[in-house]
Amino acid sequence: MQIYHLSHTDLDGYGAQIIANHYFKDIKFYNSNYGKEIDEKFNEILSNLGDEKSLILITDLNLTLAQCEEFEKSLVSKNAKLILLDHHQSGAECASKFDWYFLDSSRCATKITHDFFSAIYGVDERLKKFSDVVNAVDIWLKDDENFEMGKVCLGLIASAKEINKVMFEEQSTQYMFYLIKRAREFFNGKNDYIGLDEAVFKFKKDFFRNQKDDTLSNLISDYVVDLLTKNRDRFEIKYNEFKGILTYNIGNTSVIGNDFLVANDDIDFFIDVTSKKTLSFRANGRVDVSQMAKNLVGGGGHVNASGGMFAGFKDSFNYNNIKAQIVDLITKKTLEKEQKETR
Repeated sequence: MQIYHLSHTDLDGYGAQIIANHYFKDIKFYNSNYGKEIDEKFNEILSNLGDEKSLILITDLNLTLAQCEEFEKSLVSKNAKLILLDHHQSGAECASKFDWYFLDSSRCATKITHDFFSAIYGVDERLKKFSDVVNAVDIWLKDDENFEMGKVCLGLIASAKEINKVMFEEQSTQYMFYLIKRAREFFNGKNDYIGLDEAVFKFKKDFFRNQKDDTLSNLISDYVVDLLTKNRDRFEIKYNEFKGILTYNIGNTSVIGNDFLVANDDIDFFIDVTSKKTLSFRANGRVDVSQMAKNLVGGGGHVNASGGMFAGFKDSFNYNNIKAQIVDLITKKTLEKEQKETR
């Protein structure tokens, strides 16, 4: 049976997926914040459903009545069942109307998921300990012996922004799982949450290190540049006769942008668009990105490093939607320029 697991983007959300990953192997993971992103992720799951028997598992996300009705309706003709395991009291009305909507506000989603599947497949004590740690911090049990450990784990996941989820969801999930796996090394008799706190930087370097050691910033850049290079066909865009690449909220644009252009000398420019509507342009000397920024969004800067604001940009959780807006912008501005020149 194929399992599609949609969960939240915090420690409790990834924690529930850690539990599911222990009990099932044929599983695909998706993560979402609340609101519109849940709909987009669910539709993505629907598009991937085949004829085989499937389970859609949703954890640590409460749905609206409209979403429940729509999701249930969309599965009528599918060979798939739906289970939701959550602890947010705001989903009480949904839980009362849909038998697949399981709600228990006394436990976090990770613990609910653990208790649900361990009752069927058996208890693993290390996994139970993990669910107790997440539970202590997620529902804020300050007097619980696991609370301080949970706080460190909470911060560990909250600060893990190095891999962009929209562009590289699979790798982002792998990174979260890796950090949680390493953190669990400290779930011992000493309850060494201080040791865990001190080890976080090393964990991150261990994940991004390939062969030689370097600063964390350089290791992250090498990792992201390698991902971009391997998937560059998906990210390539054109501006006149020049070939470029478009990223979204990539972070550390100067380092990653320039490192990518050095590693891919046939690419002329690099653009990163952010959820704040800003555009960052980088180039390798073959195109003046200050003019590109000026022409596209009234921005400017230097020949090889410029920026601007795309006021009409609509943020999205889907990279293809983001790319389409930039491609449309380039097409529109190029056409306007051509029309002016022919007058």
